Amino acid sequence: MLTRLKQMHRNDLRTAAAALLIVFLVSCGGDNVRDRAPGGSVAIPDLPGDAVPRIEPRSRYGNGPVYEVFGKRYSVMPSSSGYSERGVASWYGQKFHGRLTSNRETYDMYAMTAAHKTLPLPSYVRVRNLRNNESIVVRVNDRGPFIHNRIIDLSYAAALRLDMVRDGTSLVEVTAISFDEPAGDRPTRSVSRPPPPEPTAVAAPPPTPAQTAEPEPLLEKQENSVFVQVGAFGSRDNAERRHMLLSDRGIGNAFVHTDSSVSPTMYRVRIGPIVEVIQYDVLVEELENLGIMDPYLVTD
Repeated sequence: MLTRLKQMHRNDLRTAAAALLIVFLVSCGGDNVRDRAPGGSVAIPDLPGDAVPRIEPRSRYGNGPVYEVFGKRYSVMPSSSGYSERGVASWYGQKFHGRLTSNRETYDMYAMTAAHKTLPLPSYVRVRNLRNNESIVVRVNDRGPFIHNRIIDLSYAAALRLDMVRDGTSLVEVTAISFDEPAGDRPTRSVSRPPPPEPTAVAAPPPTPAQTAEPEPLLEKQENSVFVQVGAFGSRDNAERRHMLLSDRGIGNAFVHTDSSVSPTMYRVRIGPIVEVIQYDVLVEELENLGIMDPYLVTD
């Protein structure tokens, strides 16, 4: 009987430890899209400069290689080399200020740091706001955000530098600054797909009148306009079929962009311009229902 009680006690301890691990990961991961900025009489220090990339040992904590949150498994990348992705950034601030991050550092909302689901801890990345072209460098030392269609969670200071605190989210480009040598093939990331490779740009002669493609629809473009690309085809007929699929499902503002800057000419199906993150979220869900799982943000 005593042996059985000891075994039950050990099982309870394991269960409690697993539960605490999940709470730890979620609490440090910035799971809320919006968070509190300093308020009242709290003095806001001068904004810091970019994080300075340097070689650091891989942390003993928060690096998996596999972990699970909310029933979803995430595989930590063996290296940050070659990582680049576009998507939605959120931020976390006062709610988590002073708590431990996933690699057991103290979260400082005034430092240039960030949370990411699968990059090694620590890592350094450049984050560019696609709406205003502002760019910063942050040190990734935490896990999150564990929300669909979010790729990085920035500290309050980093979000302030990118002018995205008021909106809570922004469309961004995240590119790793790595000291590692390229590691060849890596496991597919479990959260989101990498952007499709772009063809090598080759200067093409100006088209003759007979070669000129049909004019594209006139769109009201703003500075730093953002579009969602949902296919790139060597055949205009294939591009038109994708365009027709979108139109039939009621997805508006879709058009075929003729890219003659590469050889052979590419026909890129795009939607937009995308003005707000909520518009992008709704669009991504609609595309997933169509089986289009790799939309790619582009800027004009």
